Parts: sequence; structure tokens; C-alpha cells
Amino acid sequence: MTKLRHNNANSVWGARPPRALSGAPPHRTVALGGEPNVSIVKHSALDREARSKAPEAGALPGGSNAFTLIELLVVMSIILILSSLSLSALSKSKASAHRAKCMSNLRELGIAAELYWNDNSDKCFTTATVSTNGGVIHWCGWIDGTKPEGQRTFDFSAGKLFPYLNSSDVRLCPSLNPLSPQFKLKVTNLIFFSYGYNGAALSPAKASDPAKKITDIKQVSGITLFADAAQINDFQSPASPLRPMVEEWYYLDNPTNTSSRNYYPHGHFRHSQKASVVFCDGHVGMERMIEGSIDTKIPSQFVGRYRPEILQEAN
Repeated sequence: MTKLRHNNANSVWGARPPRALSGAPPHRTVALGGEPNVSIVKHSALDREARSKAPEAGALPGGSNAFTLIELLVVMSIILILSSLSLSALSKSKASAHRAKCMSNLRELGIAAELYWNDNSDKCFTTATVSTNGGVIHWCGWIDGTKPEGQRTFDFSAGKLFPYLNSSDVRLCPSLNPLSPQFKLKVTNLIFFSYGYNGAALSPAKASDPAKKITDIKQVSGITLFADAAQINDFQSPASPLRPMVEEWYYLDNPTNTSSRNYYPHGHFRHSQKASVVFCDGHVGMERMIEGSIDTKIPSQFVGRYRPEILQEAN
């Protein structure tokens, strides 16, 4: 039986020849007698490349590792939490900007009223309305009465403060949304006036009585001049008892018939359940609704009563 020499401890029988290094000469096994019996261990470049690109177990094509279901759920939860925090911060920022704009508007209205007093011997304008040209003149302007509400023409120039404001947007509170499905317009395509005038303190009880003077108010820093106002309407189309709607309102008062079906308060606490108020001395503040005074026809609108002491001085 012919014996064979071993090359690198590997036999030509059974044992697997070593893998050739790249660029190294092939291994040889030589039989006794000097005749070479060459066994070339060679792998093609394509084979090597295919093996190098083969994905490992548990890996996605391209070499990236797969996410587990738990990892995906954790990532989605984090994204949802961050999104909710961002939306909450954005909502608060928007509400704060609306409140600041509203307070600025009321400050401008307070200045306009002071100019009116200066030009009219300290006399305050009244809440008395005047019927003319098929419509009604309110302190804030003329509104047509010949067409349904929401389709009426108007004229700002008939308003008491028009010479000082013209048709400035300071009459508009950005938190009173005319696009809301619960909102009922009075004139065509816009809100006429967002704020109510405190006739309870500044207008005589009877139209025949002489106008009040601002100098008659003892505590001007404690009496409201203008404030956020609105009314819940359930008696005028398109509103109805089954479909009450919120509308703008131009006057402040202090109704106390809370339990009555005919209870219509006019304070609108539209800034996170607070209302903006400018007082007769020109300073602006925020007021909360009297507890238990909310108009329950649409409680989500937060229409209710102001404190009586800021509407009228005690006798």
C-alpha cells in the first residue's frame, strides 16, 4: 500500500483542503515518487462577493437590523406624546395671542371714548337707539332692519366713536369666531361689533333724562366701560329653541332672572372662561363669570353675568 506524504497535516483523502488566501498560490499535495498531484483550492470572485453580501440571520435586506414590534410601539408612543405636547403648546400660544389682541382693542376703545368725552363736555353717549332709514342706529353704527339677520347692510359712520376709530378692526375680538356653526351673524358677512357698552352705569335709565357725565362716576377705576359681550339667541331665525345660537351683542346689563326661560345674560367669557374689560379710567383687566350665572342654552359658549359692582355704582 502506497503511503502518501502529508502537506500541512492535510491528506488528499477525506480532509478538506485549506481555503486559499487571496493572491496566494494554490496548495499542492505531492504523491511519493515526486509526481505532483495538484489540488487547487480556489473560489471565484463571484462566490466570495455573494457570500460577503449574504444577510445574516435576523437582518433585513441591505444589512439593517429589524425592529421588533415592541420597539415600533415604543417609538410610535413617543411620537404621539411629543405631538400632543406640541399641539397643546400651540393652542395655549394662540389663545394667549387672542387675549392680548382683545385687551389691546379695548384699550383703544377706551381712548376713543375719552376723546368723545373731551369733545362733548364730559357727557357719555347713551344706549338709546334711533330708528331711521328702515334700520336702527346703535351706539356703534346703523344696521338695516328690512332684511333677515345675516343679510343686513350696515353703516359704521353713524357710530358715536367713528370719528376716532373710522372702521378700524379694534371693534373685533379674535376669539369671537363667525365661522363657528353655532354663530349667528347680524349683518352681511362679518361681525359688526364684538364688545358691549356699559349703559347700566353710563346711560340714563330713561331716554328723556339728560346724559350722564363721566365726572359723575366716583370710582372710574372700578366701573366697566366696554367688555366682551354676546347673547344666546333662541328666538330669531336661523336660531330656534331647538337650535340656539350665539350672536354679537352691543350692551351690558345685569339680569337676575337666572331660572327663567327668558334669561339672557350678555357677558361673554370667551378667553379660557374669562372676559376682557376696559374700565372708565382706561385700564384693562380680566373678569370671571359670576358662579351659577351661565346661560344653559349653550353652556359651552360661557355666556353669563359680570359682577354687578363693576357694572353700576352703589347708590
